[in-house]
Amino acid sequence: MSGESLNGPVPVPRLGRTPSRLRIHGTPVLCVMLGSMIPALLPLISQSPTLPPLGLLFLLSWRLLHREIWPLWIGAPLGAFDDLMSGNPLGTAIFLWSVIIIAIEFADERLFWRDYWHDWLIAVPACLTFLGGSFLIARMGGSAVPAFLLLPQLLWSALFYPLIVRITAGMDRWRMMA
Repeated sequence: MSGESLNGPVPVPRLGRTPSRLRIHGTPVLCVMLGSMIPALLPLISQSPTLPPLGLLFLLSWRLLHREIWPLWIGAPLGAFDDLMSGNPLGTAIFLWSVIIIAIEFADERLFWRDYWHDWLIAVPACLTFLGGSFLIARMGGSAVPAFLLLPQLLWSALFYPLIVRITAGMDRWRMMA
């Protein structure tokens, strides 16, 4: 009769309990992977890429929200998954995401404090670095895409970042609940 009273089951208090390790460590990774999968799964047909790199935006929002959440090498496996989902040449996101994570780590050591606007000013150049680097790698592979097609993706990246941060904060609250 442990756990039951005359009025039914006794509620288990949530205070003092810790969430599972899978929930704590798996939620950010799954969030980034789903962000990489969304553009590939949406039934959109367009002549040029217009969707922002959602996987990168989720990676940036998790990294800028929690500095200690990931090691520096996390850009490589998550970038490999993004390369497979996006159709970029294998190694594009692996290299560029790793460079971006290292650059953010370097900037974090120099900044004493950061607020929301700093995070936005870090995320937009990071997206520009990724989109520009992807463009250059595609050019080396023989693509003849004009450079001005990067502007809609960069604009959408800058506009979507606040929404992605909001989603990430909600996922973080759920992740830490017991």
